[in-house]
Amino acid sequence: MRRLIYIFFLFLFVSANAQQTEVQYLSGKGSDDRVQWDFYCTGGMNANKWTTIGVPSCWELQGFGNYNYGFAKDSAKGKEQGLYKHRFTVPADWKAKMVNIVFEGVMTDAEVKVNGKTAGPLHQGAFYAFRYDISKLLKYGKENLLEVTVAKHSANKSVNAAEREGDFWIFGGIFRPVWLEALPQQHISHVSINAGADGLFTTVINTNASKQALVRVEFYNREGEKLPDNIPGTFDLQKDTLFVKGKANAVKPWTPETPELYTAVFTLYKNNQPVHQVSQKFGFRTVELRKRDGIYVNGVKVKFKGINRHSFRPETGRTLSKQNSIEDVLLIKEMNMNAVRMSHYPPDDHFLDVCDSLGLFVMDELAGWHGHYDTPAGTKLLKEMIGHDINHPSIVLWSNGNEGGHNIDLDSLFTEFDPQQRPVVHPWQLFNGIETQHYRQYNYGIGNYDNGHDIVLPTEFLHGQYDGGHGAGLEDYWDKMWRDPLHAGGFLWDFADQAVVRKDLNDSLDTDKHRGADGILGPHHEKEGSFYAVKQIWSPVYFERREMTPDFDGRLTIENRYLYTNLDQCSFSWELKRFGHTTLTNKKGGAAAPSIAPGAKGLLELKLPEDWNTYDALYVTVKDRNQMELFTWSFPISLPGKKAAEIVKKAGTGAVQINTMDSLYQIRVKELQISISKNTGLLVSVKNGNRSIPLTNGPRIQEGITNFKNFSHRFEGKNLIIESAFDKKESFNTLQWTIYPSGWVRMDVHYFPLALHTNMLGVNFDYPESQMRSVTYMGNGPYRVWKNRMKGTAFGVWNKQYNNTETGEQWVYPEFKGYYSNFYGGYFNGSDQRFAVATETEGLFLRLFSAAPKTDPWHNYEPLFPDGAISFMQAIPAIGNKTQTSETTGPMGQKNIFYDYEKDPGRALKMVLYFDFSSNPEAK
Repeated sequence: MRRLIYIFFLFLFVSANAQQTEVQYLSGKGSDDRVQWDFYCTGGMNANKWTTIGVPSCWELQGFGNYNYGFAKDSAKGKEQGLYKHRFTVPADWKAKMVNIVFEGVMTDAEVKVNGKTAGPLHQGAFYAFRYDISKLLKYGKENLLEVTVAKHSANKSVNAAEREGDFWIFGGIFRPVWLEALPQQHISHVSINAGADGLFTTVINTNASKQALVRVEFYNREGEKLPDNIPGTFDLQKDTLFVKGKANAVKPWTPETPELYTAVFTLYKNNQPVHQVSQKFGFRTVELRKRDGIYVNGVKVKFKGINRHSFRPETGRTLSKQNSIEDVLLIKEMNMNAVRMSHYPPDDHFLDVCDSLGLFVMDELAGWHGHYDTPAGTKLLKEMIGHDINHPSIVLWSNGNEGGHNIDLDSLFTEFDPQQRPVVHPWQLFNGIETQHYRQYNYGIGNYDNGHDIVLPTEFLHGQYDGGHGAGLEDYWDKMWRDPLHAGGFLWDFADQAVVRKDLNDSLDTDKHRGADGILGPHHEKEGSFYAVKQIWSPVYFERREMTPDFDGRLTIENRYLYTNLDQCSFSWELKRFGHTTLTNKKGGAAAPSIAPGAKGLLELKLPEDWNTYDALYVTVKDRNQMELFTWSFPISLPGKKAAEIVKKAGTGAVQINTMDSLYQIRVKELQISISKNTGLLVSVKNGNRSIPLTNGPRIQEGITNFKNFSHRFEGKNLIIESAFDKKESFNTLQWTIYPSGWVRMDVHYFPLALHTNMLGVNFDYPESQMRSVTYMGNGPYRVWKNRMKGTAFGVWNKQYNNTETGEQWVYPEFKGYYSNFYGGYFNGSDQRFAVATETEGLFLRLFSAAPKTDPWHNYEPLFPDGAISFMQAIPAIGNKTQTSETTGPMGQKNIFYDYEKDPGRALKMVLYFDFSSNPEAK
């Protein structure tokens, strides 16, 4: 029978006599805090002997058992068991209490005994906290024996299908903490809070207290101040459950941009005496699904800028620490993301705590890959997941499995168990009015998806294997997502490369070949180029493209892409830089933050000095309300021609000499000797004194015909000119060399592509990779680019030491090999020689060598590089990813298009390069 009880909102703390739940850890609290337990593994490394292991941990990373990637499924190697023993004591005064033993996560089946007696039924399911009442099994004030038998694979086939047979590493062990909790005999066992952005709240309090019990509730803000108590609330008692309703005034809603948290303190009274007190953090936040419209949080339609995240570290597997959670969330927010999907299981509790406090939307997921739990197991585990995670305001969506791993019988239970009624999705399916299909091509759909009527929220898109995906294609996708009202954003795959430290392979890192190399970060969170591309593309402050023309007045058009924050909460600063041969000069200043509402555009006004246009580049930095950098935008001021004029010296005291011998032009200027083919015009050899500079066999035209013919030479003043003749049919591409008395050499190429659509265009030279040491250049860097991933770089002078990094296989970033945009010039340093290059051609790309060929099972990835070793390109290729060719990632992924107008010389592509082969190699 229902009974109405009065709820008190107090100004003062409740009596200190109220008992708190007492907690005693039996294990450590995470990967950085372990307790040694006795351990016996039945198979694999160090098997069949009693020893010790740190708890919590994954036993493979401690040198036991076998390493298994999920595709091994039910292989015999994955069926080992771990036997744990641990001795502990509990206080004698706990005898009057109820004592639970709590496991936050065990992989996968756990049989628990205390003092030789079973604590409760076998628990099946790895990622869910579970507890047993062991009050009657304990010896109070004396030593107790805990025994846990853990099976890496479950006896329940559906649990294996959901958790053990996926595209990820699988581990065994007590991998999350274990503790005891002691509660008064009459106590609050659980609290579920539903607090709306408007201050309305409903709280469900589970208690074993009698009907005469009383509960008082207080709310405190982040500063520890109590909320006003002038609003009454009511309790509705049903059996052992209290339903609390009320309204709090002057609350600040929780958002990922302003993660305001409150603490609710619940005190249980019996006979007017406090007997138990529970504190629970929460946020006032409202989530609504409006079908055929969008997902709203606090009345605002949201765009999820998300990433999929595994709980993972190379040395500890899925056993993490709170510091790990802080590191992960800070990195996610550094990329200007606002959301994270728990793939493919619920995370550590401390990860959700950090998402609450630092601010991220969370999609929490019931485990499943291409298989799912049966209904009895799934019901139990779903209840455990929601009961454990329910009060986190960061969780705004639930996920029922992944990619076909959906047990539809469980869908209604999300609603039953969650008083907040958060929307439920089926990743890779259209469900509940939300289309989540994975890895759909740009502009996909006929009457559905992008061209349909449902909310579009891909829970995985732009698969990040190796260097594809993530930033490659994101600019096109995001422009479409941002402007389409039915798009709710999406979640990239995935956060970090999953490489385990192989104890059986000399502690080497193993990604199971291509399978684990999906991250935007390396296994130890090394940042790939896509990290910075995403950071720029997903910046909540968007800068419209702007050329620094002479009439620039310091005003830049910007757009506020925050969901909740006015840009007057950000800070803006600028810097001007001038680059010399060896020096850098700069000026700095601040800028008033404009008041621009979310979704609106406005002007940022920079008060630049009058001589701003004498500098080479302008930089604008934006920081958020917490002084975290959103991004620094760079705007080149000087054009390549200006910088080339500063560097290139044409006049000199040397006389240019030329001899023809057989098929060669042999040119000498002082100590410099250059050989050029009389037939092709290509560079054959270069010597500076007794040093050979091995840049040869160029310029060869990429995706065109190197048909320079009919060369002649002449002097114009002191300058030697060697040039080919134009013929519309036979030699429509032309080459001219100019050798100056200073020793500088100018190359002019006019050329046409071979076809309308090309992957890349430019000229190639040979250079032995074994002799390359470093390159110092002016241009965009320090990360390489692709045609469909041009963002994330900055204009400046960059020094790149040679490395042979293959993205996702080695993790010395930034890579050396690849394409670099907006090249102005630089020094190329070899083992005992160097040469310099400058250009007056705008929009040039520098190409340095070729990454090793790679592909994926469907041959979508396959990065393309031109012939030769060093190239100067006017068009570069896009890159595909594991699930898409480059062409299907959007317009930027298409091939380059150039129409030759029947070889009209006025329409030819033009490139001018200057070479200095007389540079002093000791100055490198």
